[in-house]
Amino acid sequence: MAKKPFTPIPPMAELPPAEEINVREILDRYLTGEIDLICVLGPTASGKTRYAVGLARQINRMMTESPLCAATPYGTGSYAEIISADSRQMYRGMDIGTGKDLCEYEEIPYHLIDIVDAGSKYNIFEYQRDFEKVYGDIIGRGGIPILCGGSGLYIEAATCGYSLPEVPPDPQLRAELEKKSDDELIAQLASLKSLHNSTDYDTRKRLIRALEIAIYEAEHPVTHTAFLPKNTYYIGTLVSRDVRNSRIDSRLDARLKEGMVDEIRSLLDGTHPSQCRTDGYGGKVPGTPVRPEDLIYYGLEYKFVTQYVIGELTYDEMRIRLATAIHQFAKRQMTWFRGMERRGITIHWTAV
Repeated sequence: MAKKPFTPIPPMAELPPAEEINVREILDRYLTGEIDLICVLGPTASGKTRYAVGLARQINRMMTESPLCAATPYGTGSYAEIISADSRQMYRGMDIGTGKDLCEYEEIPYHLIDIVDAGSKYNIFEYQRDFEKVYGDIIGRGGIPILCGGSGLYIEAATCGYSLPEVPPDPQLRAELEKKSDDELIAQLASLKSLHNSTDYDTRKRLIRALEIAIYEAEHPVTHTAFLPKNTYYIGTLVSRDVRNSRIDSRLDARLKEGMVDEIRSLLDGTHPSQCRTDGYGGKVPGTPVRPEDLIYYGLEYKFVTQYVIGELTYDEMRIRLATAIHQFAKRQMTWFRGMERRGITIHWTAV
C-alpha cells in the first residue's frame, strides 16, 4: 500500500506579548477622564471573570485609601462594578452551562446577568440599550464600570461609539431566505459583513436572523451616539492554546458532574426554579417549558446537551462534540480579538 504524503501540522498562531498591568496608572487615567471604561476580555476559560473581580478589588482598595474617598462616600460599598459582556449569561436558569459562577463576585456588584427568561431571543440592540442604561447609572453614581466578557460582538457594541438600530422581524424576507441553502445564506451574509465569529450561523435560525439584521443595517446606516464610552482601556486575559483547551475539558467535565444535564432537562420541563411560580398556598408549580429548538438556538452547551436529552445524541457523542465545539469557539474568539487589534484597538494582554 502506498504511503500517504506527509502533511505538516500548521504552526499555532503566535500569542500576543504579555504585559504587566499597572492598576494605579489605569485608575489615575480613569479619574482624570483620559479613559471612561475598563474592559476585560478574553476567550472562554481564560480566567477573565476572576481577573475582573480581582481588578475591581484592587481599585476599591486604592479608592478607599485615597483622601478623596472620605469626602465622596459611595453608596454600594464598591466603587468598581462589573458589567457582563457574555451573550448567554443574561438568561435566567442558564447557570451551569454558561458558567455564571456568581459566587466569584462576592461583594462586587454585577450587571446584565439574569435579566431575561430562557427561551427568549435577546439581541445585540437590546444589549447595547441595556449596557448604555447600566453604564450611565454607574457613572452617575460616581462608580467605576468594568466591562467583562468574551463576546466580541457585544464588546464592540458597547465600546464602538455607534448606535445600533432595532431590527424588526421581516416575515417576507425570512420566507425568501428559507428557500436558500445554508451555504447560500452564509455567502450572502459574508458579502454584507465580516464573519469573525461563526456563532452568527451556528444554527439556521441564527443564520437567517443575522442576515436579516445585516440587510437592514446595509439600508439603515448606523449613527454615532453620545451616551456610550469613547475611550476604553482594554485588558486581554492571555493563556496558551494547550492550557486553554485543557481548562475547557476540565471545566466541561466539572459542569457535567455539577448537573448541567439536569439543569437543561429542567428548563425543557418547565421545572427549573427560575421558571416556577407560587400557587398561592406557599407551594411551587412548574412554569412554561422551553422548547428544544429554542435551547438549541443558543449553541454550545445548550445545543449539544439538549440534543442528548431529546435522544438525538448519545452521552459520549454529546461530550466529544461539545468539547470540540468549545475549543473551536475559543479559537474564533481570539480571532475576533486579534481582528479588533488590526482595526486599531489596543488590547493590553496579560498572562493569567
